[in-house]
Amino acid sequence: MSAQNEAPPRKEAPPRKEAPPRKEAPARKEQSATRKQPKPISAAEAMRAAAAQLGELVGRDAYAVSSLKKNGEGWTADVEMTEIERIPDTSSVMATYRVEIDPQGELTGFEQTKRYSKGQIDRT
Repeated sequence: MSAQNEAPPRKEAPPRKEAPPRKEAPARKEQSATRKQPKPISAAEAMRAAAAQLGELVGRDAYAVSSLKKNGEGWTADVEMTEIERIPDTSSVMATYRVEIDPQGELTGFEQTKRYSKGQIDRT
């Protein structure tokens, strides 16, 4: 073979330069008046949040949400829970809890307001 058919020697690429470290943008001073508030939750989301968070705190599943009212920017809900399960089911002991939910769906307070038998009928 002649020297004319040989490929020219490869030139090695110059080593890559590493990118300079990114400079962090200076921290902006945000004023509370200019912060964007998260969108308040809907009534359905408030019901689910009240039942789920109360259940987690007291260690029982919610039976029902019997009342839901808007209170300023948040919500107030009455959540029914089984306190003591009995046989027959109608003799189980139930409790009503009043639950306060903030506009973003976080539970801010609760209290037990009533205890009754599941089979009890309100008479007025």
